[in-house]
Amino acid sequence: MTALVFSLPILTILSSFIEPSGENWEHLKDSVLSEYIYNSLLLTSGVGVGALVLGVSTAWLTTMCKFPGKKLFVWLLLLPMAMPAYIVAYTYTGMFDYAGPVQTAIRSWTGWGLRDYYFPQIRSLGGAIAMLSLVLYPYVYLLARTAFLQQSVGVIEVSRSLNCSPWQSFYWVGLPLARPAVAAGLSLALMETLADYGTVAYFGLKVFTTGIFRTWFGLGDYSAASRMAAMLLLFVFILIIIERVSRNKAKFHNTSGNLAHYSEYSLKGLKAYGAFSVCAIPLFLGFLLPATQLLVWALETWREMMDDRFFEIARNSIVLGFSAALVSVIVALFLGYGKRIIPEKIMIISVRTASIGYALPGTVIAVGVIIPFAWFDRKIDSLMSSYFGISSGLILSGTIFAIMFAYVVRFLAVSLQTVESGLEKIKPSMDDAARSLGYRPREALMKVHIPLLKSSSLTALMIVFVDVMKELPATLILRPFDFNTLAVRTFELASDERLADSSTSALAIVLAGLLPVIYLSQTISKTRLK
Repeated sequence: MTALVFSLPILTILSSFIEPSGENWEHLKDSVLSEYIYNSLLLTSGVGVGALVLGVSTAWLTTMCKFPGKKLFVWLLLLPMAMPAYIVAYTYTGMFDYAGPVQTAIRSWTGWGLRDYYFPQIRSLGGAIAMLSLVLYPYVYLLARTAFLQQSVGVIEVSRSLNCSPWQSFYWVGLPLARPAVAAGLSLALMETLADYGTVAYFGLKVFTTGIFRTWFGLGDYSAASRMAAMLLLFVFILIIIERVSRNKAKFHNTSGNLAHYSEYSLKGLKAYGAFSVCAIPLFLGFLLPATQLLVWALETWREMMDDRFFEIARNSIVLGFSAALVSVIVALFLGYGKRIIPEKIMIISVRTASIGYALPGTVIAVGVIIPFAWFDRKIDSLMSSYFGISSGLILSGTIFAIMFAYVVRFLAVSLQTVESGLEKIKPSMDDAARSLGYRPREALMKVHIPLLKSSSLTALMIVFVDVMKELPATLILRPFDFNTLAVRTFELASDERLADSSTSALAIVLAGLLPVIYLSQTISKTRLK
C-alpha cells in the first residue's frame, strides 16, 4: 500500500495517454512539439558526449597514471557535483555575456564595437550543453573510477606484457571492463539533463521541461501539460531500458581475485602536463571559476541581500530539506525491510515502481502530484458544500504537504538504495536470532536493524537533504503562495537579471552541496581492496 501511494504521480502521468486529447494538445503537436523533441535530443546527445569524455578521461588518469597533483584531483574532480547547473549558467552569463566583465574588458582594450569581434553566445543550446556537461561529468567520473579501481591487476598486467601502450590498455582492456559502470553513470547524467529546468529556462530553450511549464502556466491546460510530461517520462524510461540492457549484456568478472594496488603509468614531461591539464580544466570551469565569481558577487552584495527575508527563506529550505529527508529515510526503511522479510515478486515490483522517482524530472513529478491532489480537493469541497454548505478550499494543493510528498517521491530511490545496501550487510542470521528471542518483525526492525543502519541512514539523510535544497521545478509548481526556498529565490533574481544579488542564496546552496561531495571524496579511494 505504501509503495502504491508513492507510485501515484507516475501512474497519474501515464494515465494521460488514455485520455482524449484537447485542442491545446493538437495545437502543440502541430506547432512546437517536434521542436521540443529535437532540442531535447540535441541537448541530451551533446551532454552525453561531454560528460562521457570528461568523466572517463579523468577517471582513467587519476586511477592508472602518476602525475603532479593526482592525489588532489582524485577528490577535487567531484566538486562540480555540488554546483547546480542553473547556478553555473547564471554565473557564466554574468561573466561572459555582452555586458559582462570579459567582453567589456575586450572592448575597452581594443576599442571594438558590437559587430567588430566574435564571442561565443552563452545563452544558446551549445552553452547549455557546456554548462550541463561541466557539472554532470562527475556522475560518470565517480562510477568509472570505482570500476577502474576494482579491475583485476592480472588483466592490466597481461596487457602490459603484450607491449600495450597506456592508451591501448585503456581502449582495449580498461574501458570494456568498465563499460557497465560507465553506462550507468552516463544514464544518470542524461536523466539529470532531461530533469533540468533552471538552465534551459534561463537560456530560453524550447525543450520538454520548459514546454511543460509554458503549457501549465501559459495555457492553463493541465491535460496537455500532463500528456507532455508523459512523453518526457517515456524518454526517461528509454534511458533506463538502454542502461539496463547495456549492463545485462556487458557483465565482466574478475576471476583472479587479485585487486591489490598495481604499478601506475608514470607520466613525465609533456604527458604529465597534458594529464594535469585534462584534470584541471573541468575542475576550473565546472567549480573554481563559477564559485570564485559567486564569492566576489556575494562580498559585494551580502549586506543588502542577507536580510530577514533571506534568513526566512534559508530556514524554509533547511526545514523542508531536513523534513523531506527524514520522511524519505523512514519510508525507505519500511520498504527496504518489507522487501527483506517478504521477498515476493509483487513486493519487489511495488518497491521498484515506488523508487523510480529519482529518474523522473521534478516537473513531471509535480504534474503527477498536483492532478490527483486537485481532484481530491474538488471532491472534498463538493461534499462539504453539499452536506454542510461550506467550502473546504484547498486541503492538499498548494500546501507544504504537496511539496513534501513530491520531494519524497523524487528522492525516495536515493534513500532506499542506501538503506538496502546497508541491509545487505546485515546477515540473515540476525533476523533468525531476533525471531528466536520472540521479536516481531516491527520490533526486530526497531531494536536490531535500525541501530545497525545508523551510518547508512545518516548518509541517505544527508544526500536527500542536499538534493532537496537544489530542487527547483517541483518547488516552483507546488509551493504555497509567497513561500520561497533558496533555489526559487536564486532563480527569480537571476531571471530578473539581478545576477550579483542572486549570488548569496546560490552560494548557500553550493555550500550545502559540498557535504555529500566531501563524504564521497573520503570514500572513493577506499574502494580498492588492500
